[in-house]
Amino acid sequence: MNNIPICPVCGGIRFHSTTVLWDELIADWELSPDEVDYINRQQGFSCVDCGSNLRSMALAHGILKAFDFCGTLEEFVCSDLAISIKVLEVNEAGGLSPILKKIPNHTLITFPEHDMQHLVFDDSVFDLVLHSDSLEHVPDPVQGLFECRRILRDSGLCLYTVPLVVGRLTRSRSGMKNSYHGSTTQNTPDYIVRTEFGADMWRYALEAGFSSTRIHCFEYPAALAIEGIK
Repeated sequence: MNNIPICPVCGGIRFHSTTVLWDELIADWELSPDEVDYINRQQGFSCVDCGSNLRSMALAHGILKAFDFCGTLEEFVCSDLAISIKVLEVNEAGGLSPILKKIPNHTLITFPEHDMQHLVFDDSVFDLVLHSDSLEHVPDPVQGLFECRRILRDSGLCLYTVPLVVGRLTRSRSGMKNSYHGSTTQNTPDYIVRTEFGADMWRYALEAGFSSTRIHCFEYPAALAIEGIK
């Protein structure tokens, strides 16, 4: 287990862990004990001060690296750089949403009012599009990323996380038993997992038309964020 010296969201140094996976989900995803350990860490390791879990930290780390900003996300959103960009957040990015809302030109949209596969915005509107553990619920993830790219300005960025099993390739759950994220009681259509992402998750951004993609590693294998560059 790696040691996280500082939370990239708030700068906190106190952390706690909890188990989040349950037996049915582990069986549905056919997870090995090692995979259970790092996915539990991804979702259940959190900063005491701001409440961000490790996947939110990974996304914050990706934002800071993408904009070459030295500091925390809380500092970034108050910077001259953040003031100059237009940001779209697709569904709430975990504990980051209250912080991201401090960016003056920030817009938050949520499902089911908004469908990532058919975004209502004109072409070339935003500088940054963010989503966290949402793409696995989209029936056509390439179309979802295509829409994110469409609404970005030239050289705009899409940064996101997905639940990731690094030792296998991506597979569709089409035709398989419905599997839900969230908790054992959350079984509404918006929680259905459509895609189980694996080590080839980078190709979806390229298939959607992004000119390049890179992976930001805050902690391997539990905390990875993907960046697509228009």
